[in-house]
Amino acid sequence: MLVVKLLLTSSGVSNACIRDALVDLLGKPIAESAALVVPTAILPFSSGPELAAGLIRGEMGTTLTGLGWGSMGLLELTALPSISKDVWLPTVRAADALLFWGGDPLYLSYWMRESGLADVLPSLASVYVGTSAGAMAAASTFGETYTEPRSSSGTPLTSEDMAFATPDGEVRRTFVTAAGAGLVDFAVIPHLDNPDHPDASLANAEKWAAKLPVPTYAIDDQTAVKVTDGVVDVVSEGTWRLFPPT
Repeated sequence: MLVVKLLLTSSGVSNACIRDALVDLLGKPIAESAALVVPTAILPFSSGPELAAGLIRGEMGTTLTGLGWGSMGLLELTALPSISKDVWLPTVRAADALLFWGGDPLYLSYWMRESGLADVLPSLASVYVGTSAGAMAAASTFGETYTEPRSSSGTPLTSEDMAFATPDGEVRRTFVTAAGAGLVDFAVIPHLDNPDHPDASLANAEKWAAKLPVPTYAIDDQTAVKVTDGVVDVVSEGTWRLFPPT
C-alpha cells in the first residue's frame, strides 16, 4: 500500500459507522477538518456541470460535502496542468481530506495521472475519500462497463464485449479493464444490488471480478473499505463480498 489512509465508499458517508471510520482516519472531528472535493469524474457526462454544482452546494444524495467540514474547497484535476505546481500543491498538502466523487473512473484515473496528483498522493497526510468512481480509480487495476467504447484521452485499456442481464432483458455492454492510480492493490465494485444500478448485481459483480487480477470488493451503498497503514477493514451496515483474484 502506498497511501496511508483511505476510505473507499459506494455512496459516500451514508451511515454512522462509515462516519465514525472517517473521523478515526482524520484523527479529529469533521468540523475541525479541511476538505477539497474533486468532481472531475462527473464531467464527461452531459449533465456533469449541473451535477458538480449540486455536489458543491450539498444538494446531491451523496453524503460527502454536506458533512459539516470546517472548510471546503474545490480541486479540479483537468485545470492543474495549466497551473504551476507550486501554486496548487501547498493547498493539497494542507487538506485533511480529498473527496473524490463518482462518475467515470476511466476519465478520473487518467486525469489523476495527467495532473500530477497521483504522483504526490503517497506523500500526503490527507485522507483519500473515494465515492463510486472515486473509489474505483484508487486501485492499481479496475474494471467498469460501458455502453460504448471509451478511450479516455488515450489511456491504455483492454476490453471485451459481454452481455449482462438487467430487469428489462439483456444489454450489450463493454467491460473495460484499466490502470488506476495504484494506491491500493485491490479493486472495488460499487453500488452492489442498487436498483438504480441494475447491472451491479451480485452475479455480474462475480463475473467482473473474475476478469481482474487483484482481489475485488463488491460493496453496497451502506459499506466502505477502510485502509490504515496497509491494514484493510470493511465497515458496513449493509452487504459486501470479497472475490479473490483468478
